[in-house]
Amino acid sequence: MHAPIGNFDQATPAPDCLDELTRPVAHAVRHWRGSVPAEQIVYVETDPQWADTAVFVEHYGRDLLEQSANCVVVAGRRGGDTRLAACVALSTTRVDVNGVVRRRLDARKASFAPMDVAVGETGMEYGGITPIGLPAHWPILVDSAVVDLPYVLVGSGRRRGKLLVPGKAFAELPGAEVVEGLGI
Repeated sequence: MHAPIGNFDQATPAPDCLDELTRPVAHAVRHWRGSVPAEQIVYVETDPQWADTAVFVEHYGRDLLEQSANCVVVAGRRGGDTRLAACVALSTTRVDVNGVVRRRLDARKASFAPMDVAVGETGMEYGGITPIGLPAHWPILVDSAVVDLPYVLVGSGRRRGKLLVPGKAFAELPGAEVVEGLGI
């Protein structure tokens, strides 16, 4: 199969390579629901030595810079309560944690979750966290620019490998909310 974006040696429909994914991501793909068929979610093997964004796009395709999104885990606090959420924004932007995210979570303070919390709560590797397979009770805030793209490159749950996902699929994830201006 040829990858819909980027220059990857091998591209495989995600349902055909569940063993390459972390348990929560594989579970989400196996039980996929939505208007986008699971077979349109594509897994591509990547080499961790090319993980730095500048080197990655040089190796796998410069067009990926405008078609990649980051998924970050954020902790919103109010009083003694902490609420975790995921934010998905284009990699050419940064998530507006202290503005948009803080207000959406109705938090007094919001910040990136510590690495051990992000990894422990998601069951995914740091640097590979993806919105597919996150805990169902988490809000997933998705920048509208991500949803507008035909395909988006995101993590696969592991540092080795990425997922190519139709943009509109992010709006259909459990707990997803499309937010204008999340990425600034």
